[in-house]
Amino acid sequence: MEFDEILAPAHWRRVDFISDIHLQEGASENMRAWEAYLASSPADAIFILGDLFEVWVGDDVLDPSGLADPSAAGSGSPSFEGRCAQALRACSRRASLYFMRGNRDFLVGEGFAQICGLKLIQDPSVLAFGEKRYLLSHGDALCLADVQYQQFRQMVRGAGWQTEFLSAPLAVRQAQARGIRQASQSRKQDLQASGQAWIDIDSSMAVQWMDTLKCQHFIHGHTHEGRDHDVHCASGTGLRHVLPDWHLEEAPPRGYVLRLSLSEQQGARAEHVSLT
Repeated sequence: MEFDEILAPAHWRRVDFISDIHLQEGASENMRAWEAYLASSPADAIFILGDLFEVWVGDDVLDPSGLADPSAAGSGSPSFEGRCAQALRACSRRASLYFMRGNRDFLVGEGFAQICGLKLIQDPSVLAFGEKRYLLSHGDALCLADVQYQQFRQMVRGAGWQTEFLSAPLAVRQAQARGIRQASQSRKQDLQASGQAWIDIDSSMAVQWMDTLKCQHFIHGHTHEGRDHDVHCASGTGLRHVLPDWHLEEAPPRGYVLRLSLSEQQGARAEHVSLT
């Protein structure tokens, strides 16, 4: 199994994890909460585990003219994507940023990473922090019961499909992306109408991944559950932390940050940090 392994430097005391923010134009509450979080988080490192964006059709959506420092004289207002890049770049000056592609932003590339000052990591990856090993994944690759999606995922993650898609004009790609999202939403609504539950990850395969990579804890998103589960693996009894999606416009607001804090007395301790 191919994976990245991140060894936390000795000075890291706090590490944050977020996913499924689904940033998009018009979702202003999520955007404001995300920008405020990046500007105020005390974390030494932040891991974004996929679906930061509702959709990403290629790094060329970033208009270079919209990436100027907004405080610079004569600079114009950045585009939505430029605003996101500015927030990440500002945060990267004081914290290490890691980005794992999700099912909605799997076309994020090295160009975006370089502009924003973040590091792209594989799915899965392993974080070694505070004498513990954490398996990190977006989670969609483990939804094995959703055969239709897994076939789609295999196709769009292929180099051939991505080369052909990215060679199309931006407007064509954006239209195709809207069609894919509409089809996905219709399928989800059909499942709900028929009383079928949205497909969860395969727990046995999750444990197999944990055992292979010698991890006792697992952090992932994708299913939006926002809940912690006990899990029994070869390394002992640990936790599977399922990150929530963010819906800050709801009452009450939904979403939180998972934070690992390191102390000499307790080692690494996990907590849910409210966004409000």
